[in-house]
Parts: sequence; structure tokens; C-alpha cells
Amino acid sequence: MADSELAEADLMHLRRCVELASEAVDAGDFPFGSVLVASDGRVLAEDRNRENSLGDATRHPEFELARWAAANMTATERAAATVYTSGEHCPMCSAAHAWVGLGRIVYASSSEQLMAWQAELGASPPPVRPLPVSQVAPGLLVSGPAPGLAEQVGRLHRRFHGLRGEGQRAPRG
Repeated sequence: MADSELAEADLMHLRRCVELASEAVDAGDFPFGSVLVASDGRVLAEDRNRENSLGDATRHPEFELARWAAANMTATERAAATVYTSGEHCPMCSAAHAWVGLGRIVYASSSEQLMAWQAELGASPPPVRPLPVSQVAPGLLVSGPAPGLAEQVGRLHRRFHGLRGEGQRAPRG
């Protein structure tokens, strides 16, 4: 879907995702944040990356929201919900999103942008290749990236890698 199709409500939730990503960097984690929103616009859950702080590379916020949705929402509610996120889902999170039956994904920055930032920063490649959501779960409705917010996410990646030093493992896959 084209960037111009993002509504003001989408941008509001994406801004919160970028705030959560900044909180993740402040805590020493990779710069990712996500928000789960019901079809009526209520925020149901949110999380940030916790890979480093919890010592578990699967602690992506999108994966956590998929787990939360599976435990707390009906299949109909999940299908009508939207997951907003600072960065396009990695393959693991895309698969979890699809298996749980969540609805639309809206992201601030794309996997393609993430790969470019990683190359610019000299980060080691991640253990799993970043792929667009559409290649992992082709049936999902996906919107993004969001101009302006994507650049903010890029600055968070630069700040995170500056704190950790050059050549650190890149986030995600």
C-alpha cells in the first residue's frame, strides 16, 4: 500500500511505536516498538524490543503482541485488529502474525531501509535474512513505510549502534 494511504490515526500509533523504539535503545535493546490496536481504535497492548535485556533473541515486540493476541482475543477480534510497528516485521514475526490471524500491519520503516542502515553502520548480518512481510505471509494487508517517521527510526538505529560500537550483530532477520 502506498505511503499516502496512511491516515492520521495510523501516524499517531506509529509515533508511539517510535517512542517505544527509543525506550528500547535507552534500555540497551534494538530500536523496535509495536502497538496492537482494536478495530474500534482502542490500544490493547504495546511492547518494545527486549532481546538484550532479557537475553532472548525472540523477544521482538511484534512476536509478543501476537502471543498476547492469541491469549486474549477471539479470532474475529484478531482479524480486525491492526499491529503498528516501528520496523517492518522480520520473518519470525510475520509468520507469528499470520499464524495467530492478526489483521493489518502498518510500519514506519521497511526491511529494505533496515538493510541499508545496517550496511551503512557496518553491522554484522543478522542470522535470518530480512524479508518483506509480503514474501513471508502474502495474504496480509501491509502499509508503510511512513516518510518522516522512517528517518527517525534510522536515527535510532544509528544511536543504538553508536552505543554498542561498530560491527555488532545486526538486529532481526
